[in-house]
Amino acid sequence: MKFFKNIRAFSAFALSFFVNILFVSIAFAATTDCTGRLCNPLDANFSTIPKFIAGALKVMVEVALPIITLFFVYSGFLFIKAQGNTTELTTAKKNFIYVVIGALLILGAWIIATMIEATIGQLVAN
Repeated sequence: MKFFKNIRAFSAFALSFFVNILFVSIAFAATTDCTGRLCNPLDANFSTIPKFIAGALKVMVEVALPIITLFFVYSGFLFIKAQGNTTELTTAKKNFIYVVIGALLILGAWIIATMIEATIGQLVAN
């Protein structure tokens, strides 16, 4: 019985190994325009590290802006829910401050990365 379990495990491993080799060889054969070597999977706009970081931060900002908006709305609901209660009002104020700080950090990181990318681009171009 143990022998058959080992055979099944070995055959499953061998099958998955050969299937992976098949997929890799098909993917490698599909890159014929790179003269037999692997192509850069990134877009030409992200060919350097500063451009890649700026692009990644831009995507992060595009995803984060709707979330930040929802948190601002949630903070407004906390202010409405407080109805003059000092402890709940303090919680709502803290929440609002944290949302503002988070939004400034995300947008500030994107602005700084864009400025660094532009500066390095100007330095390399000269």
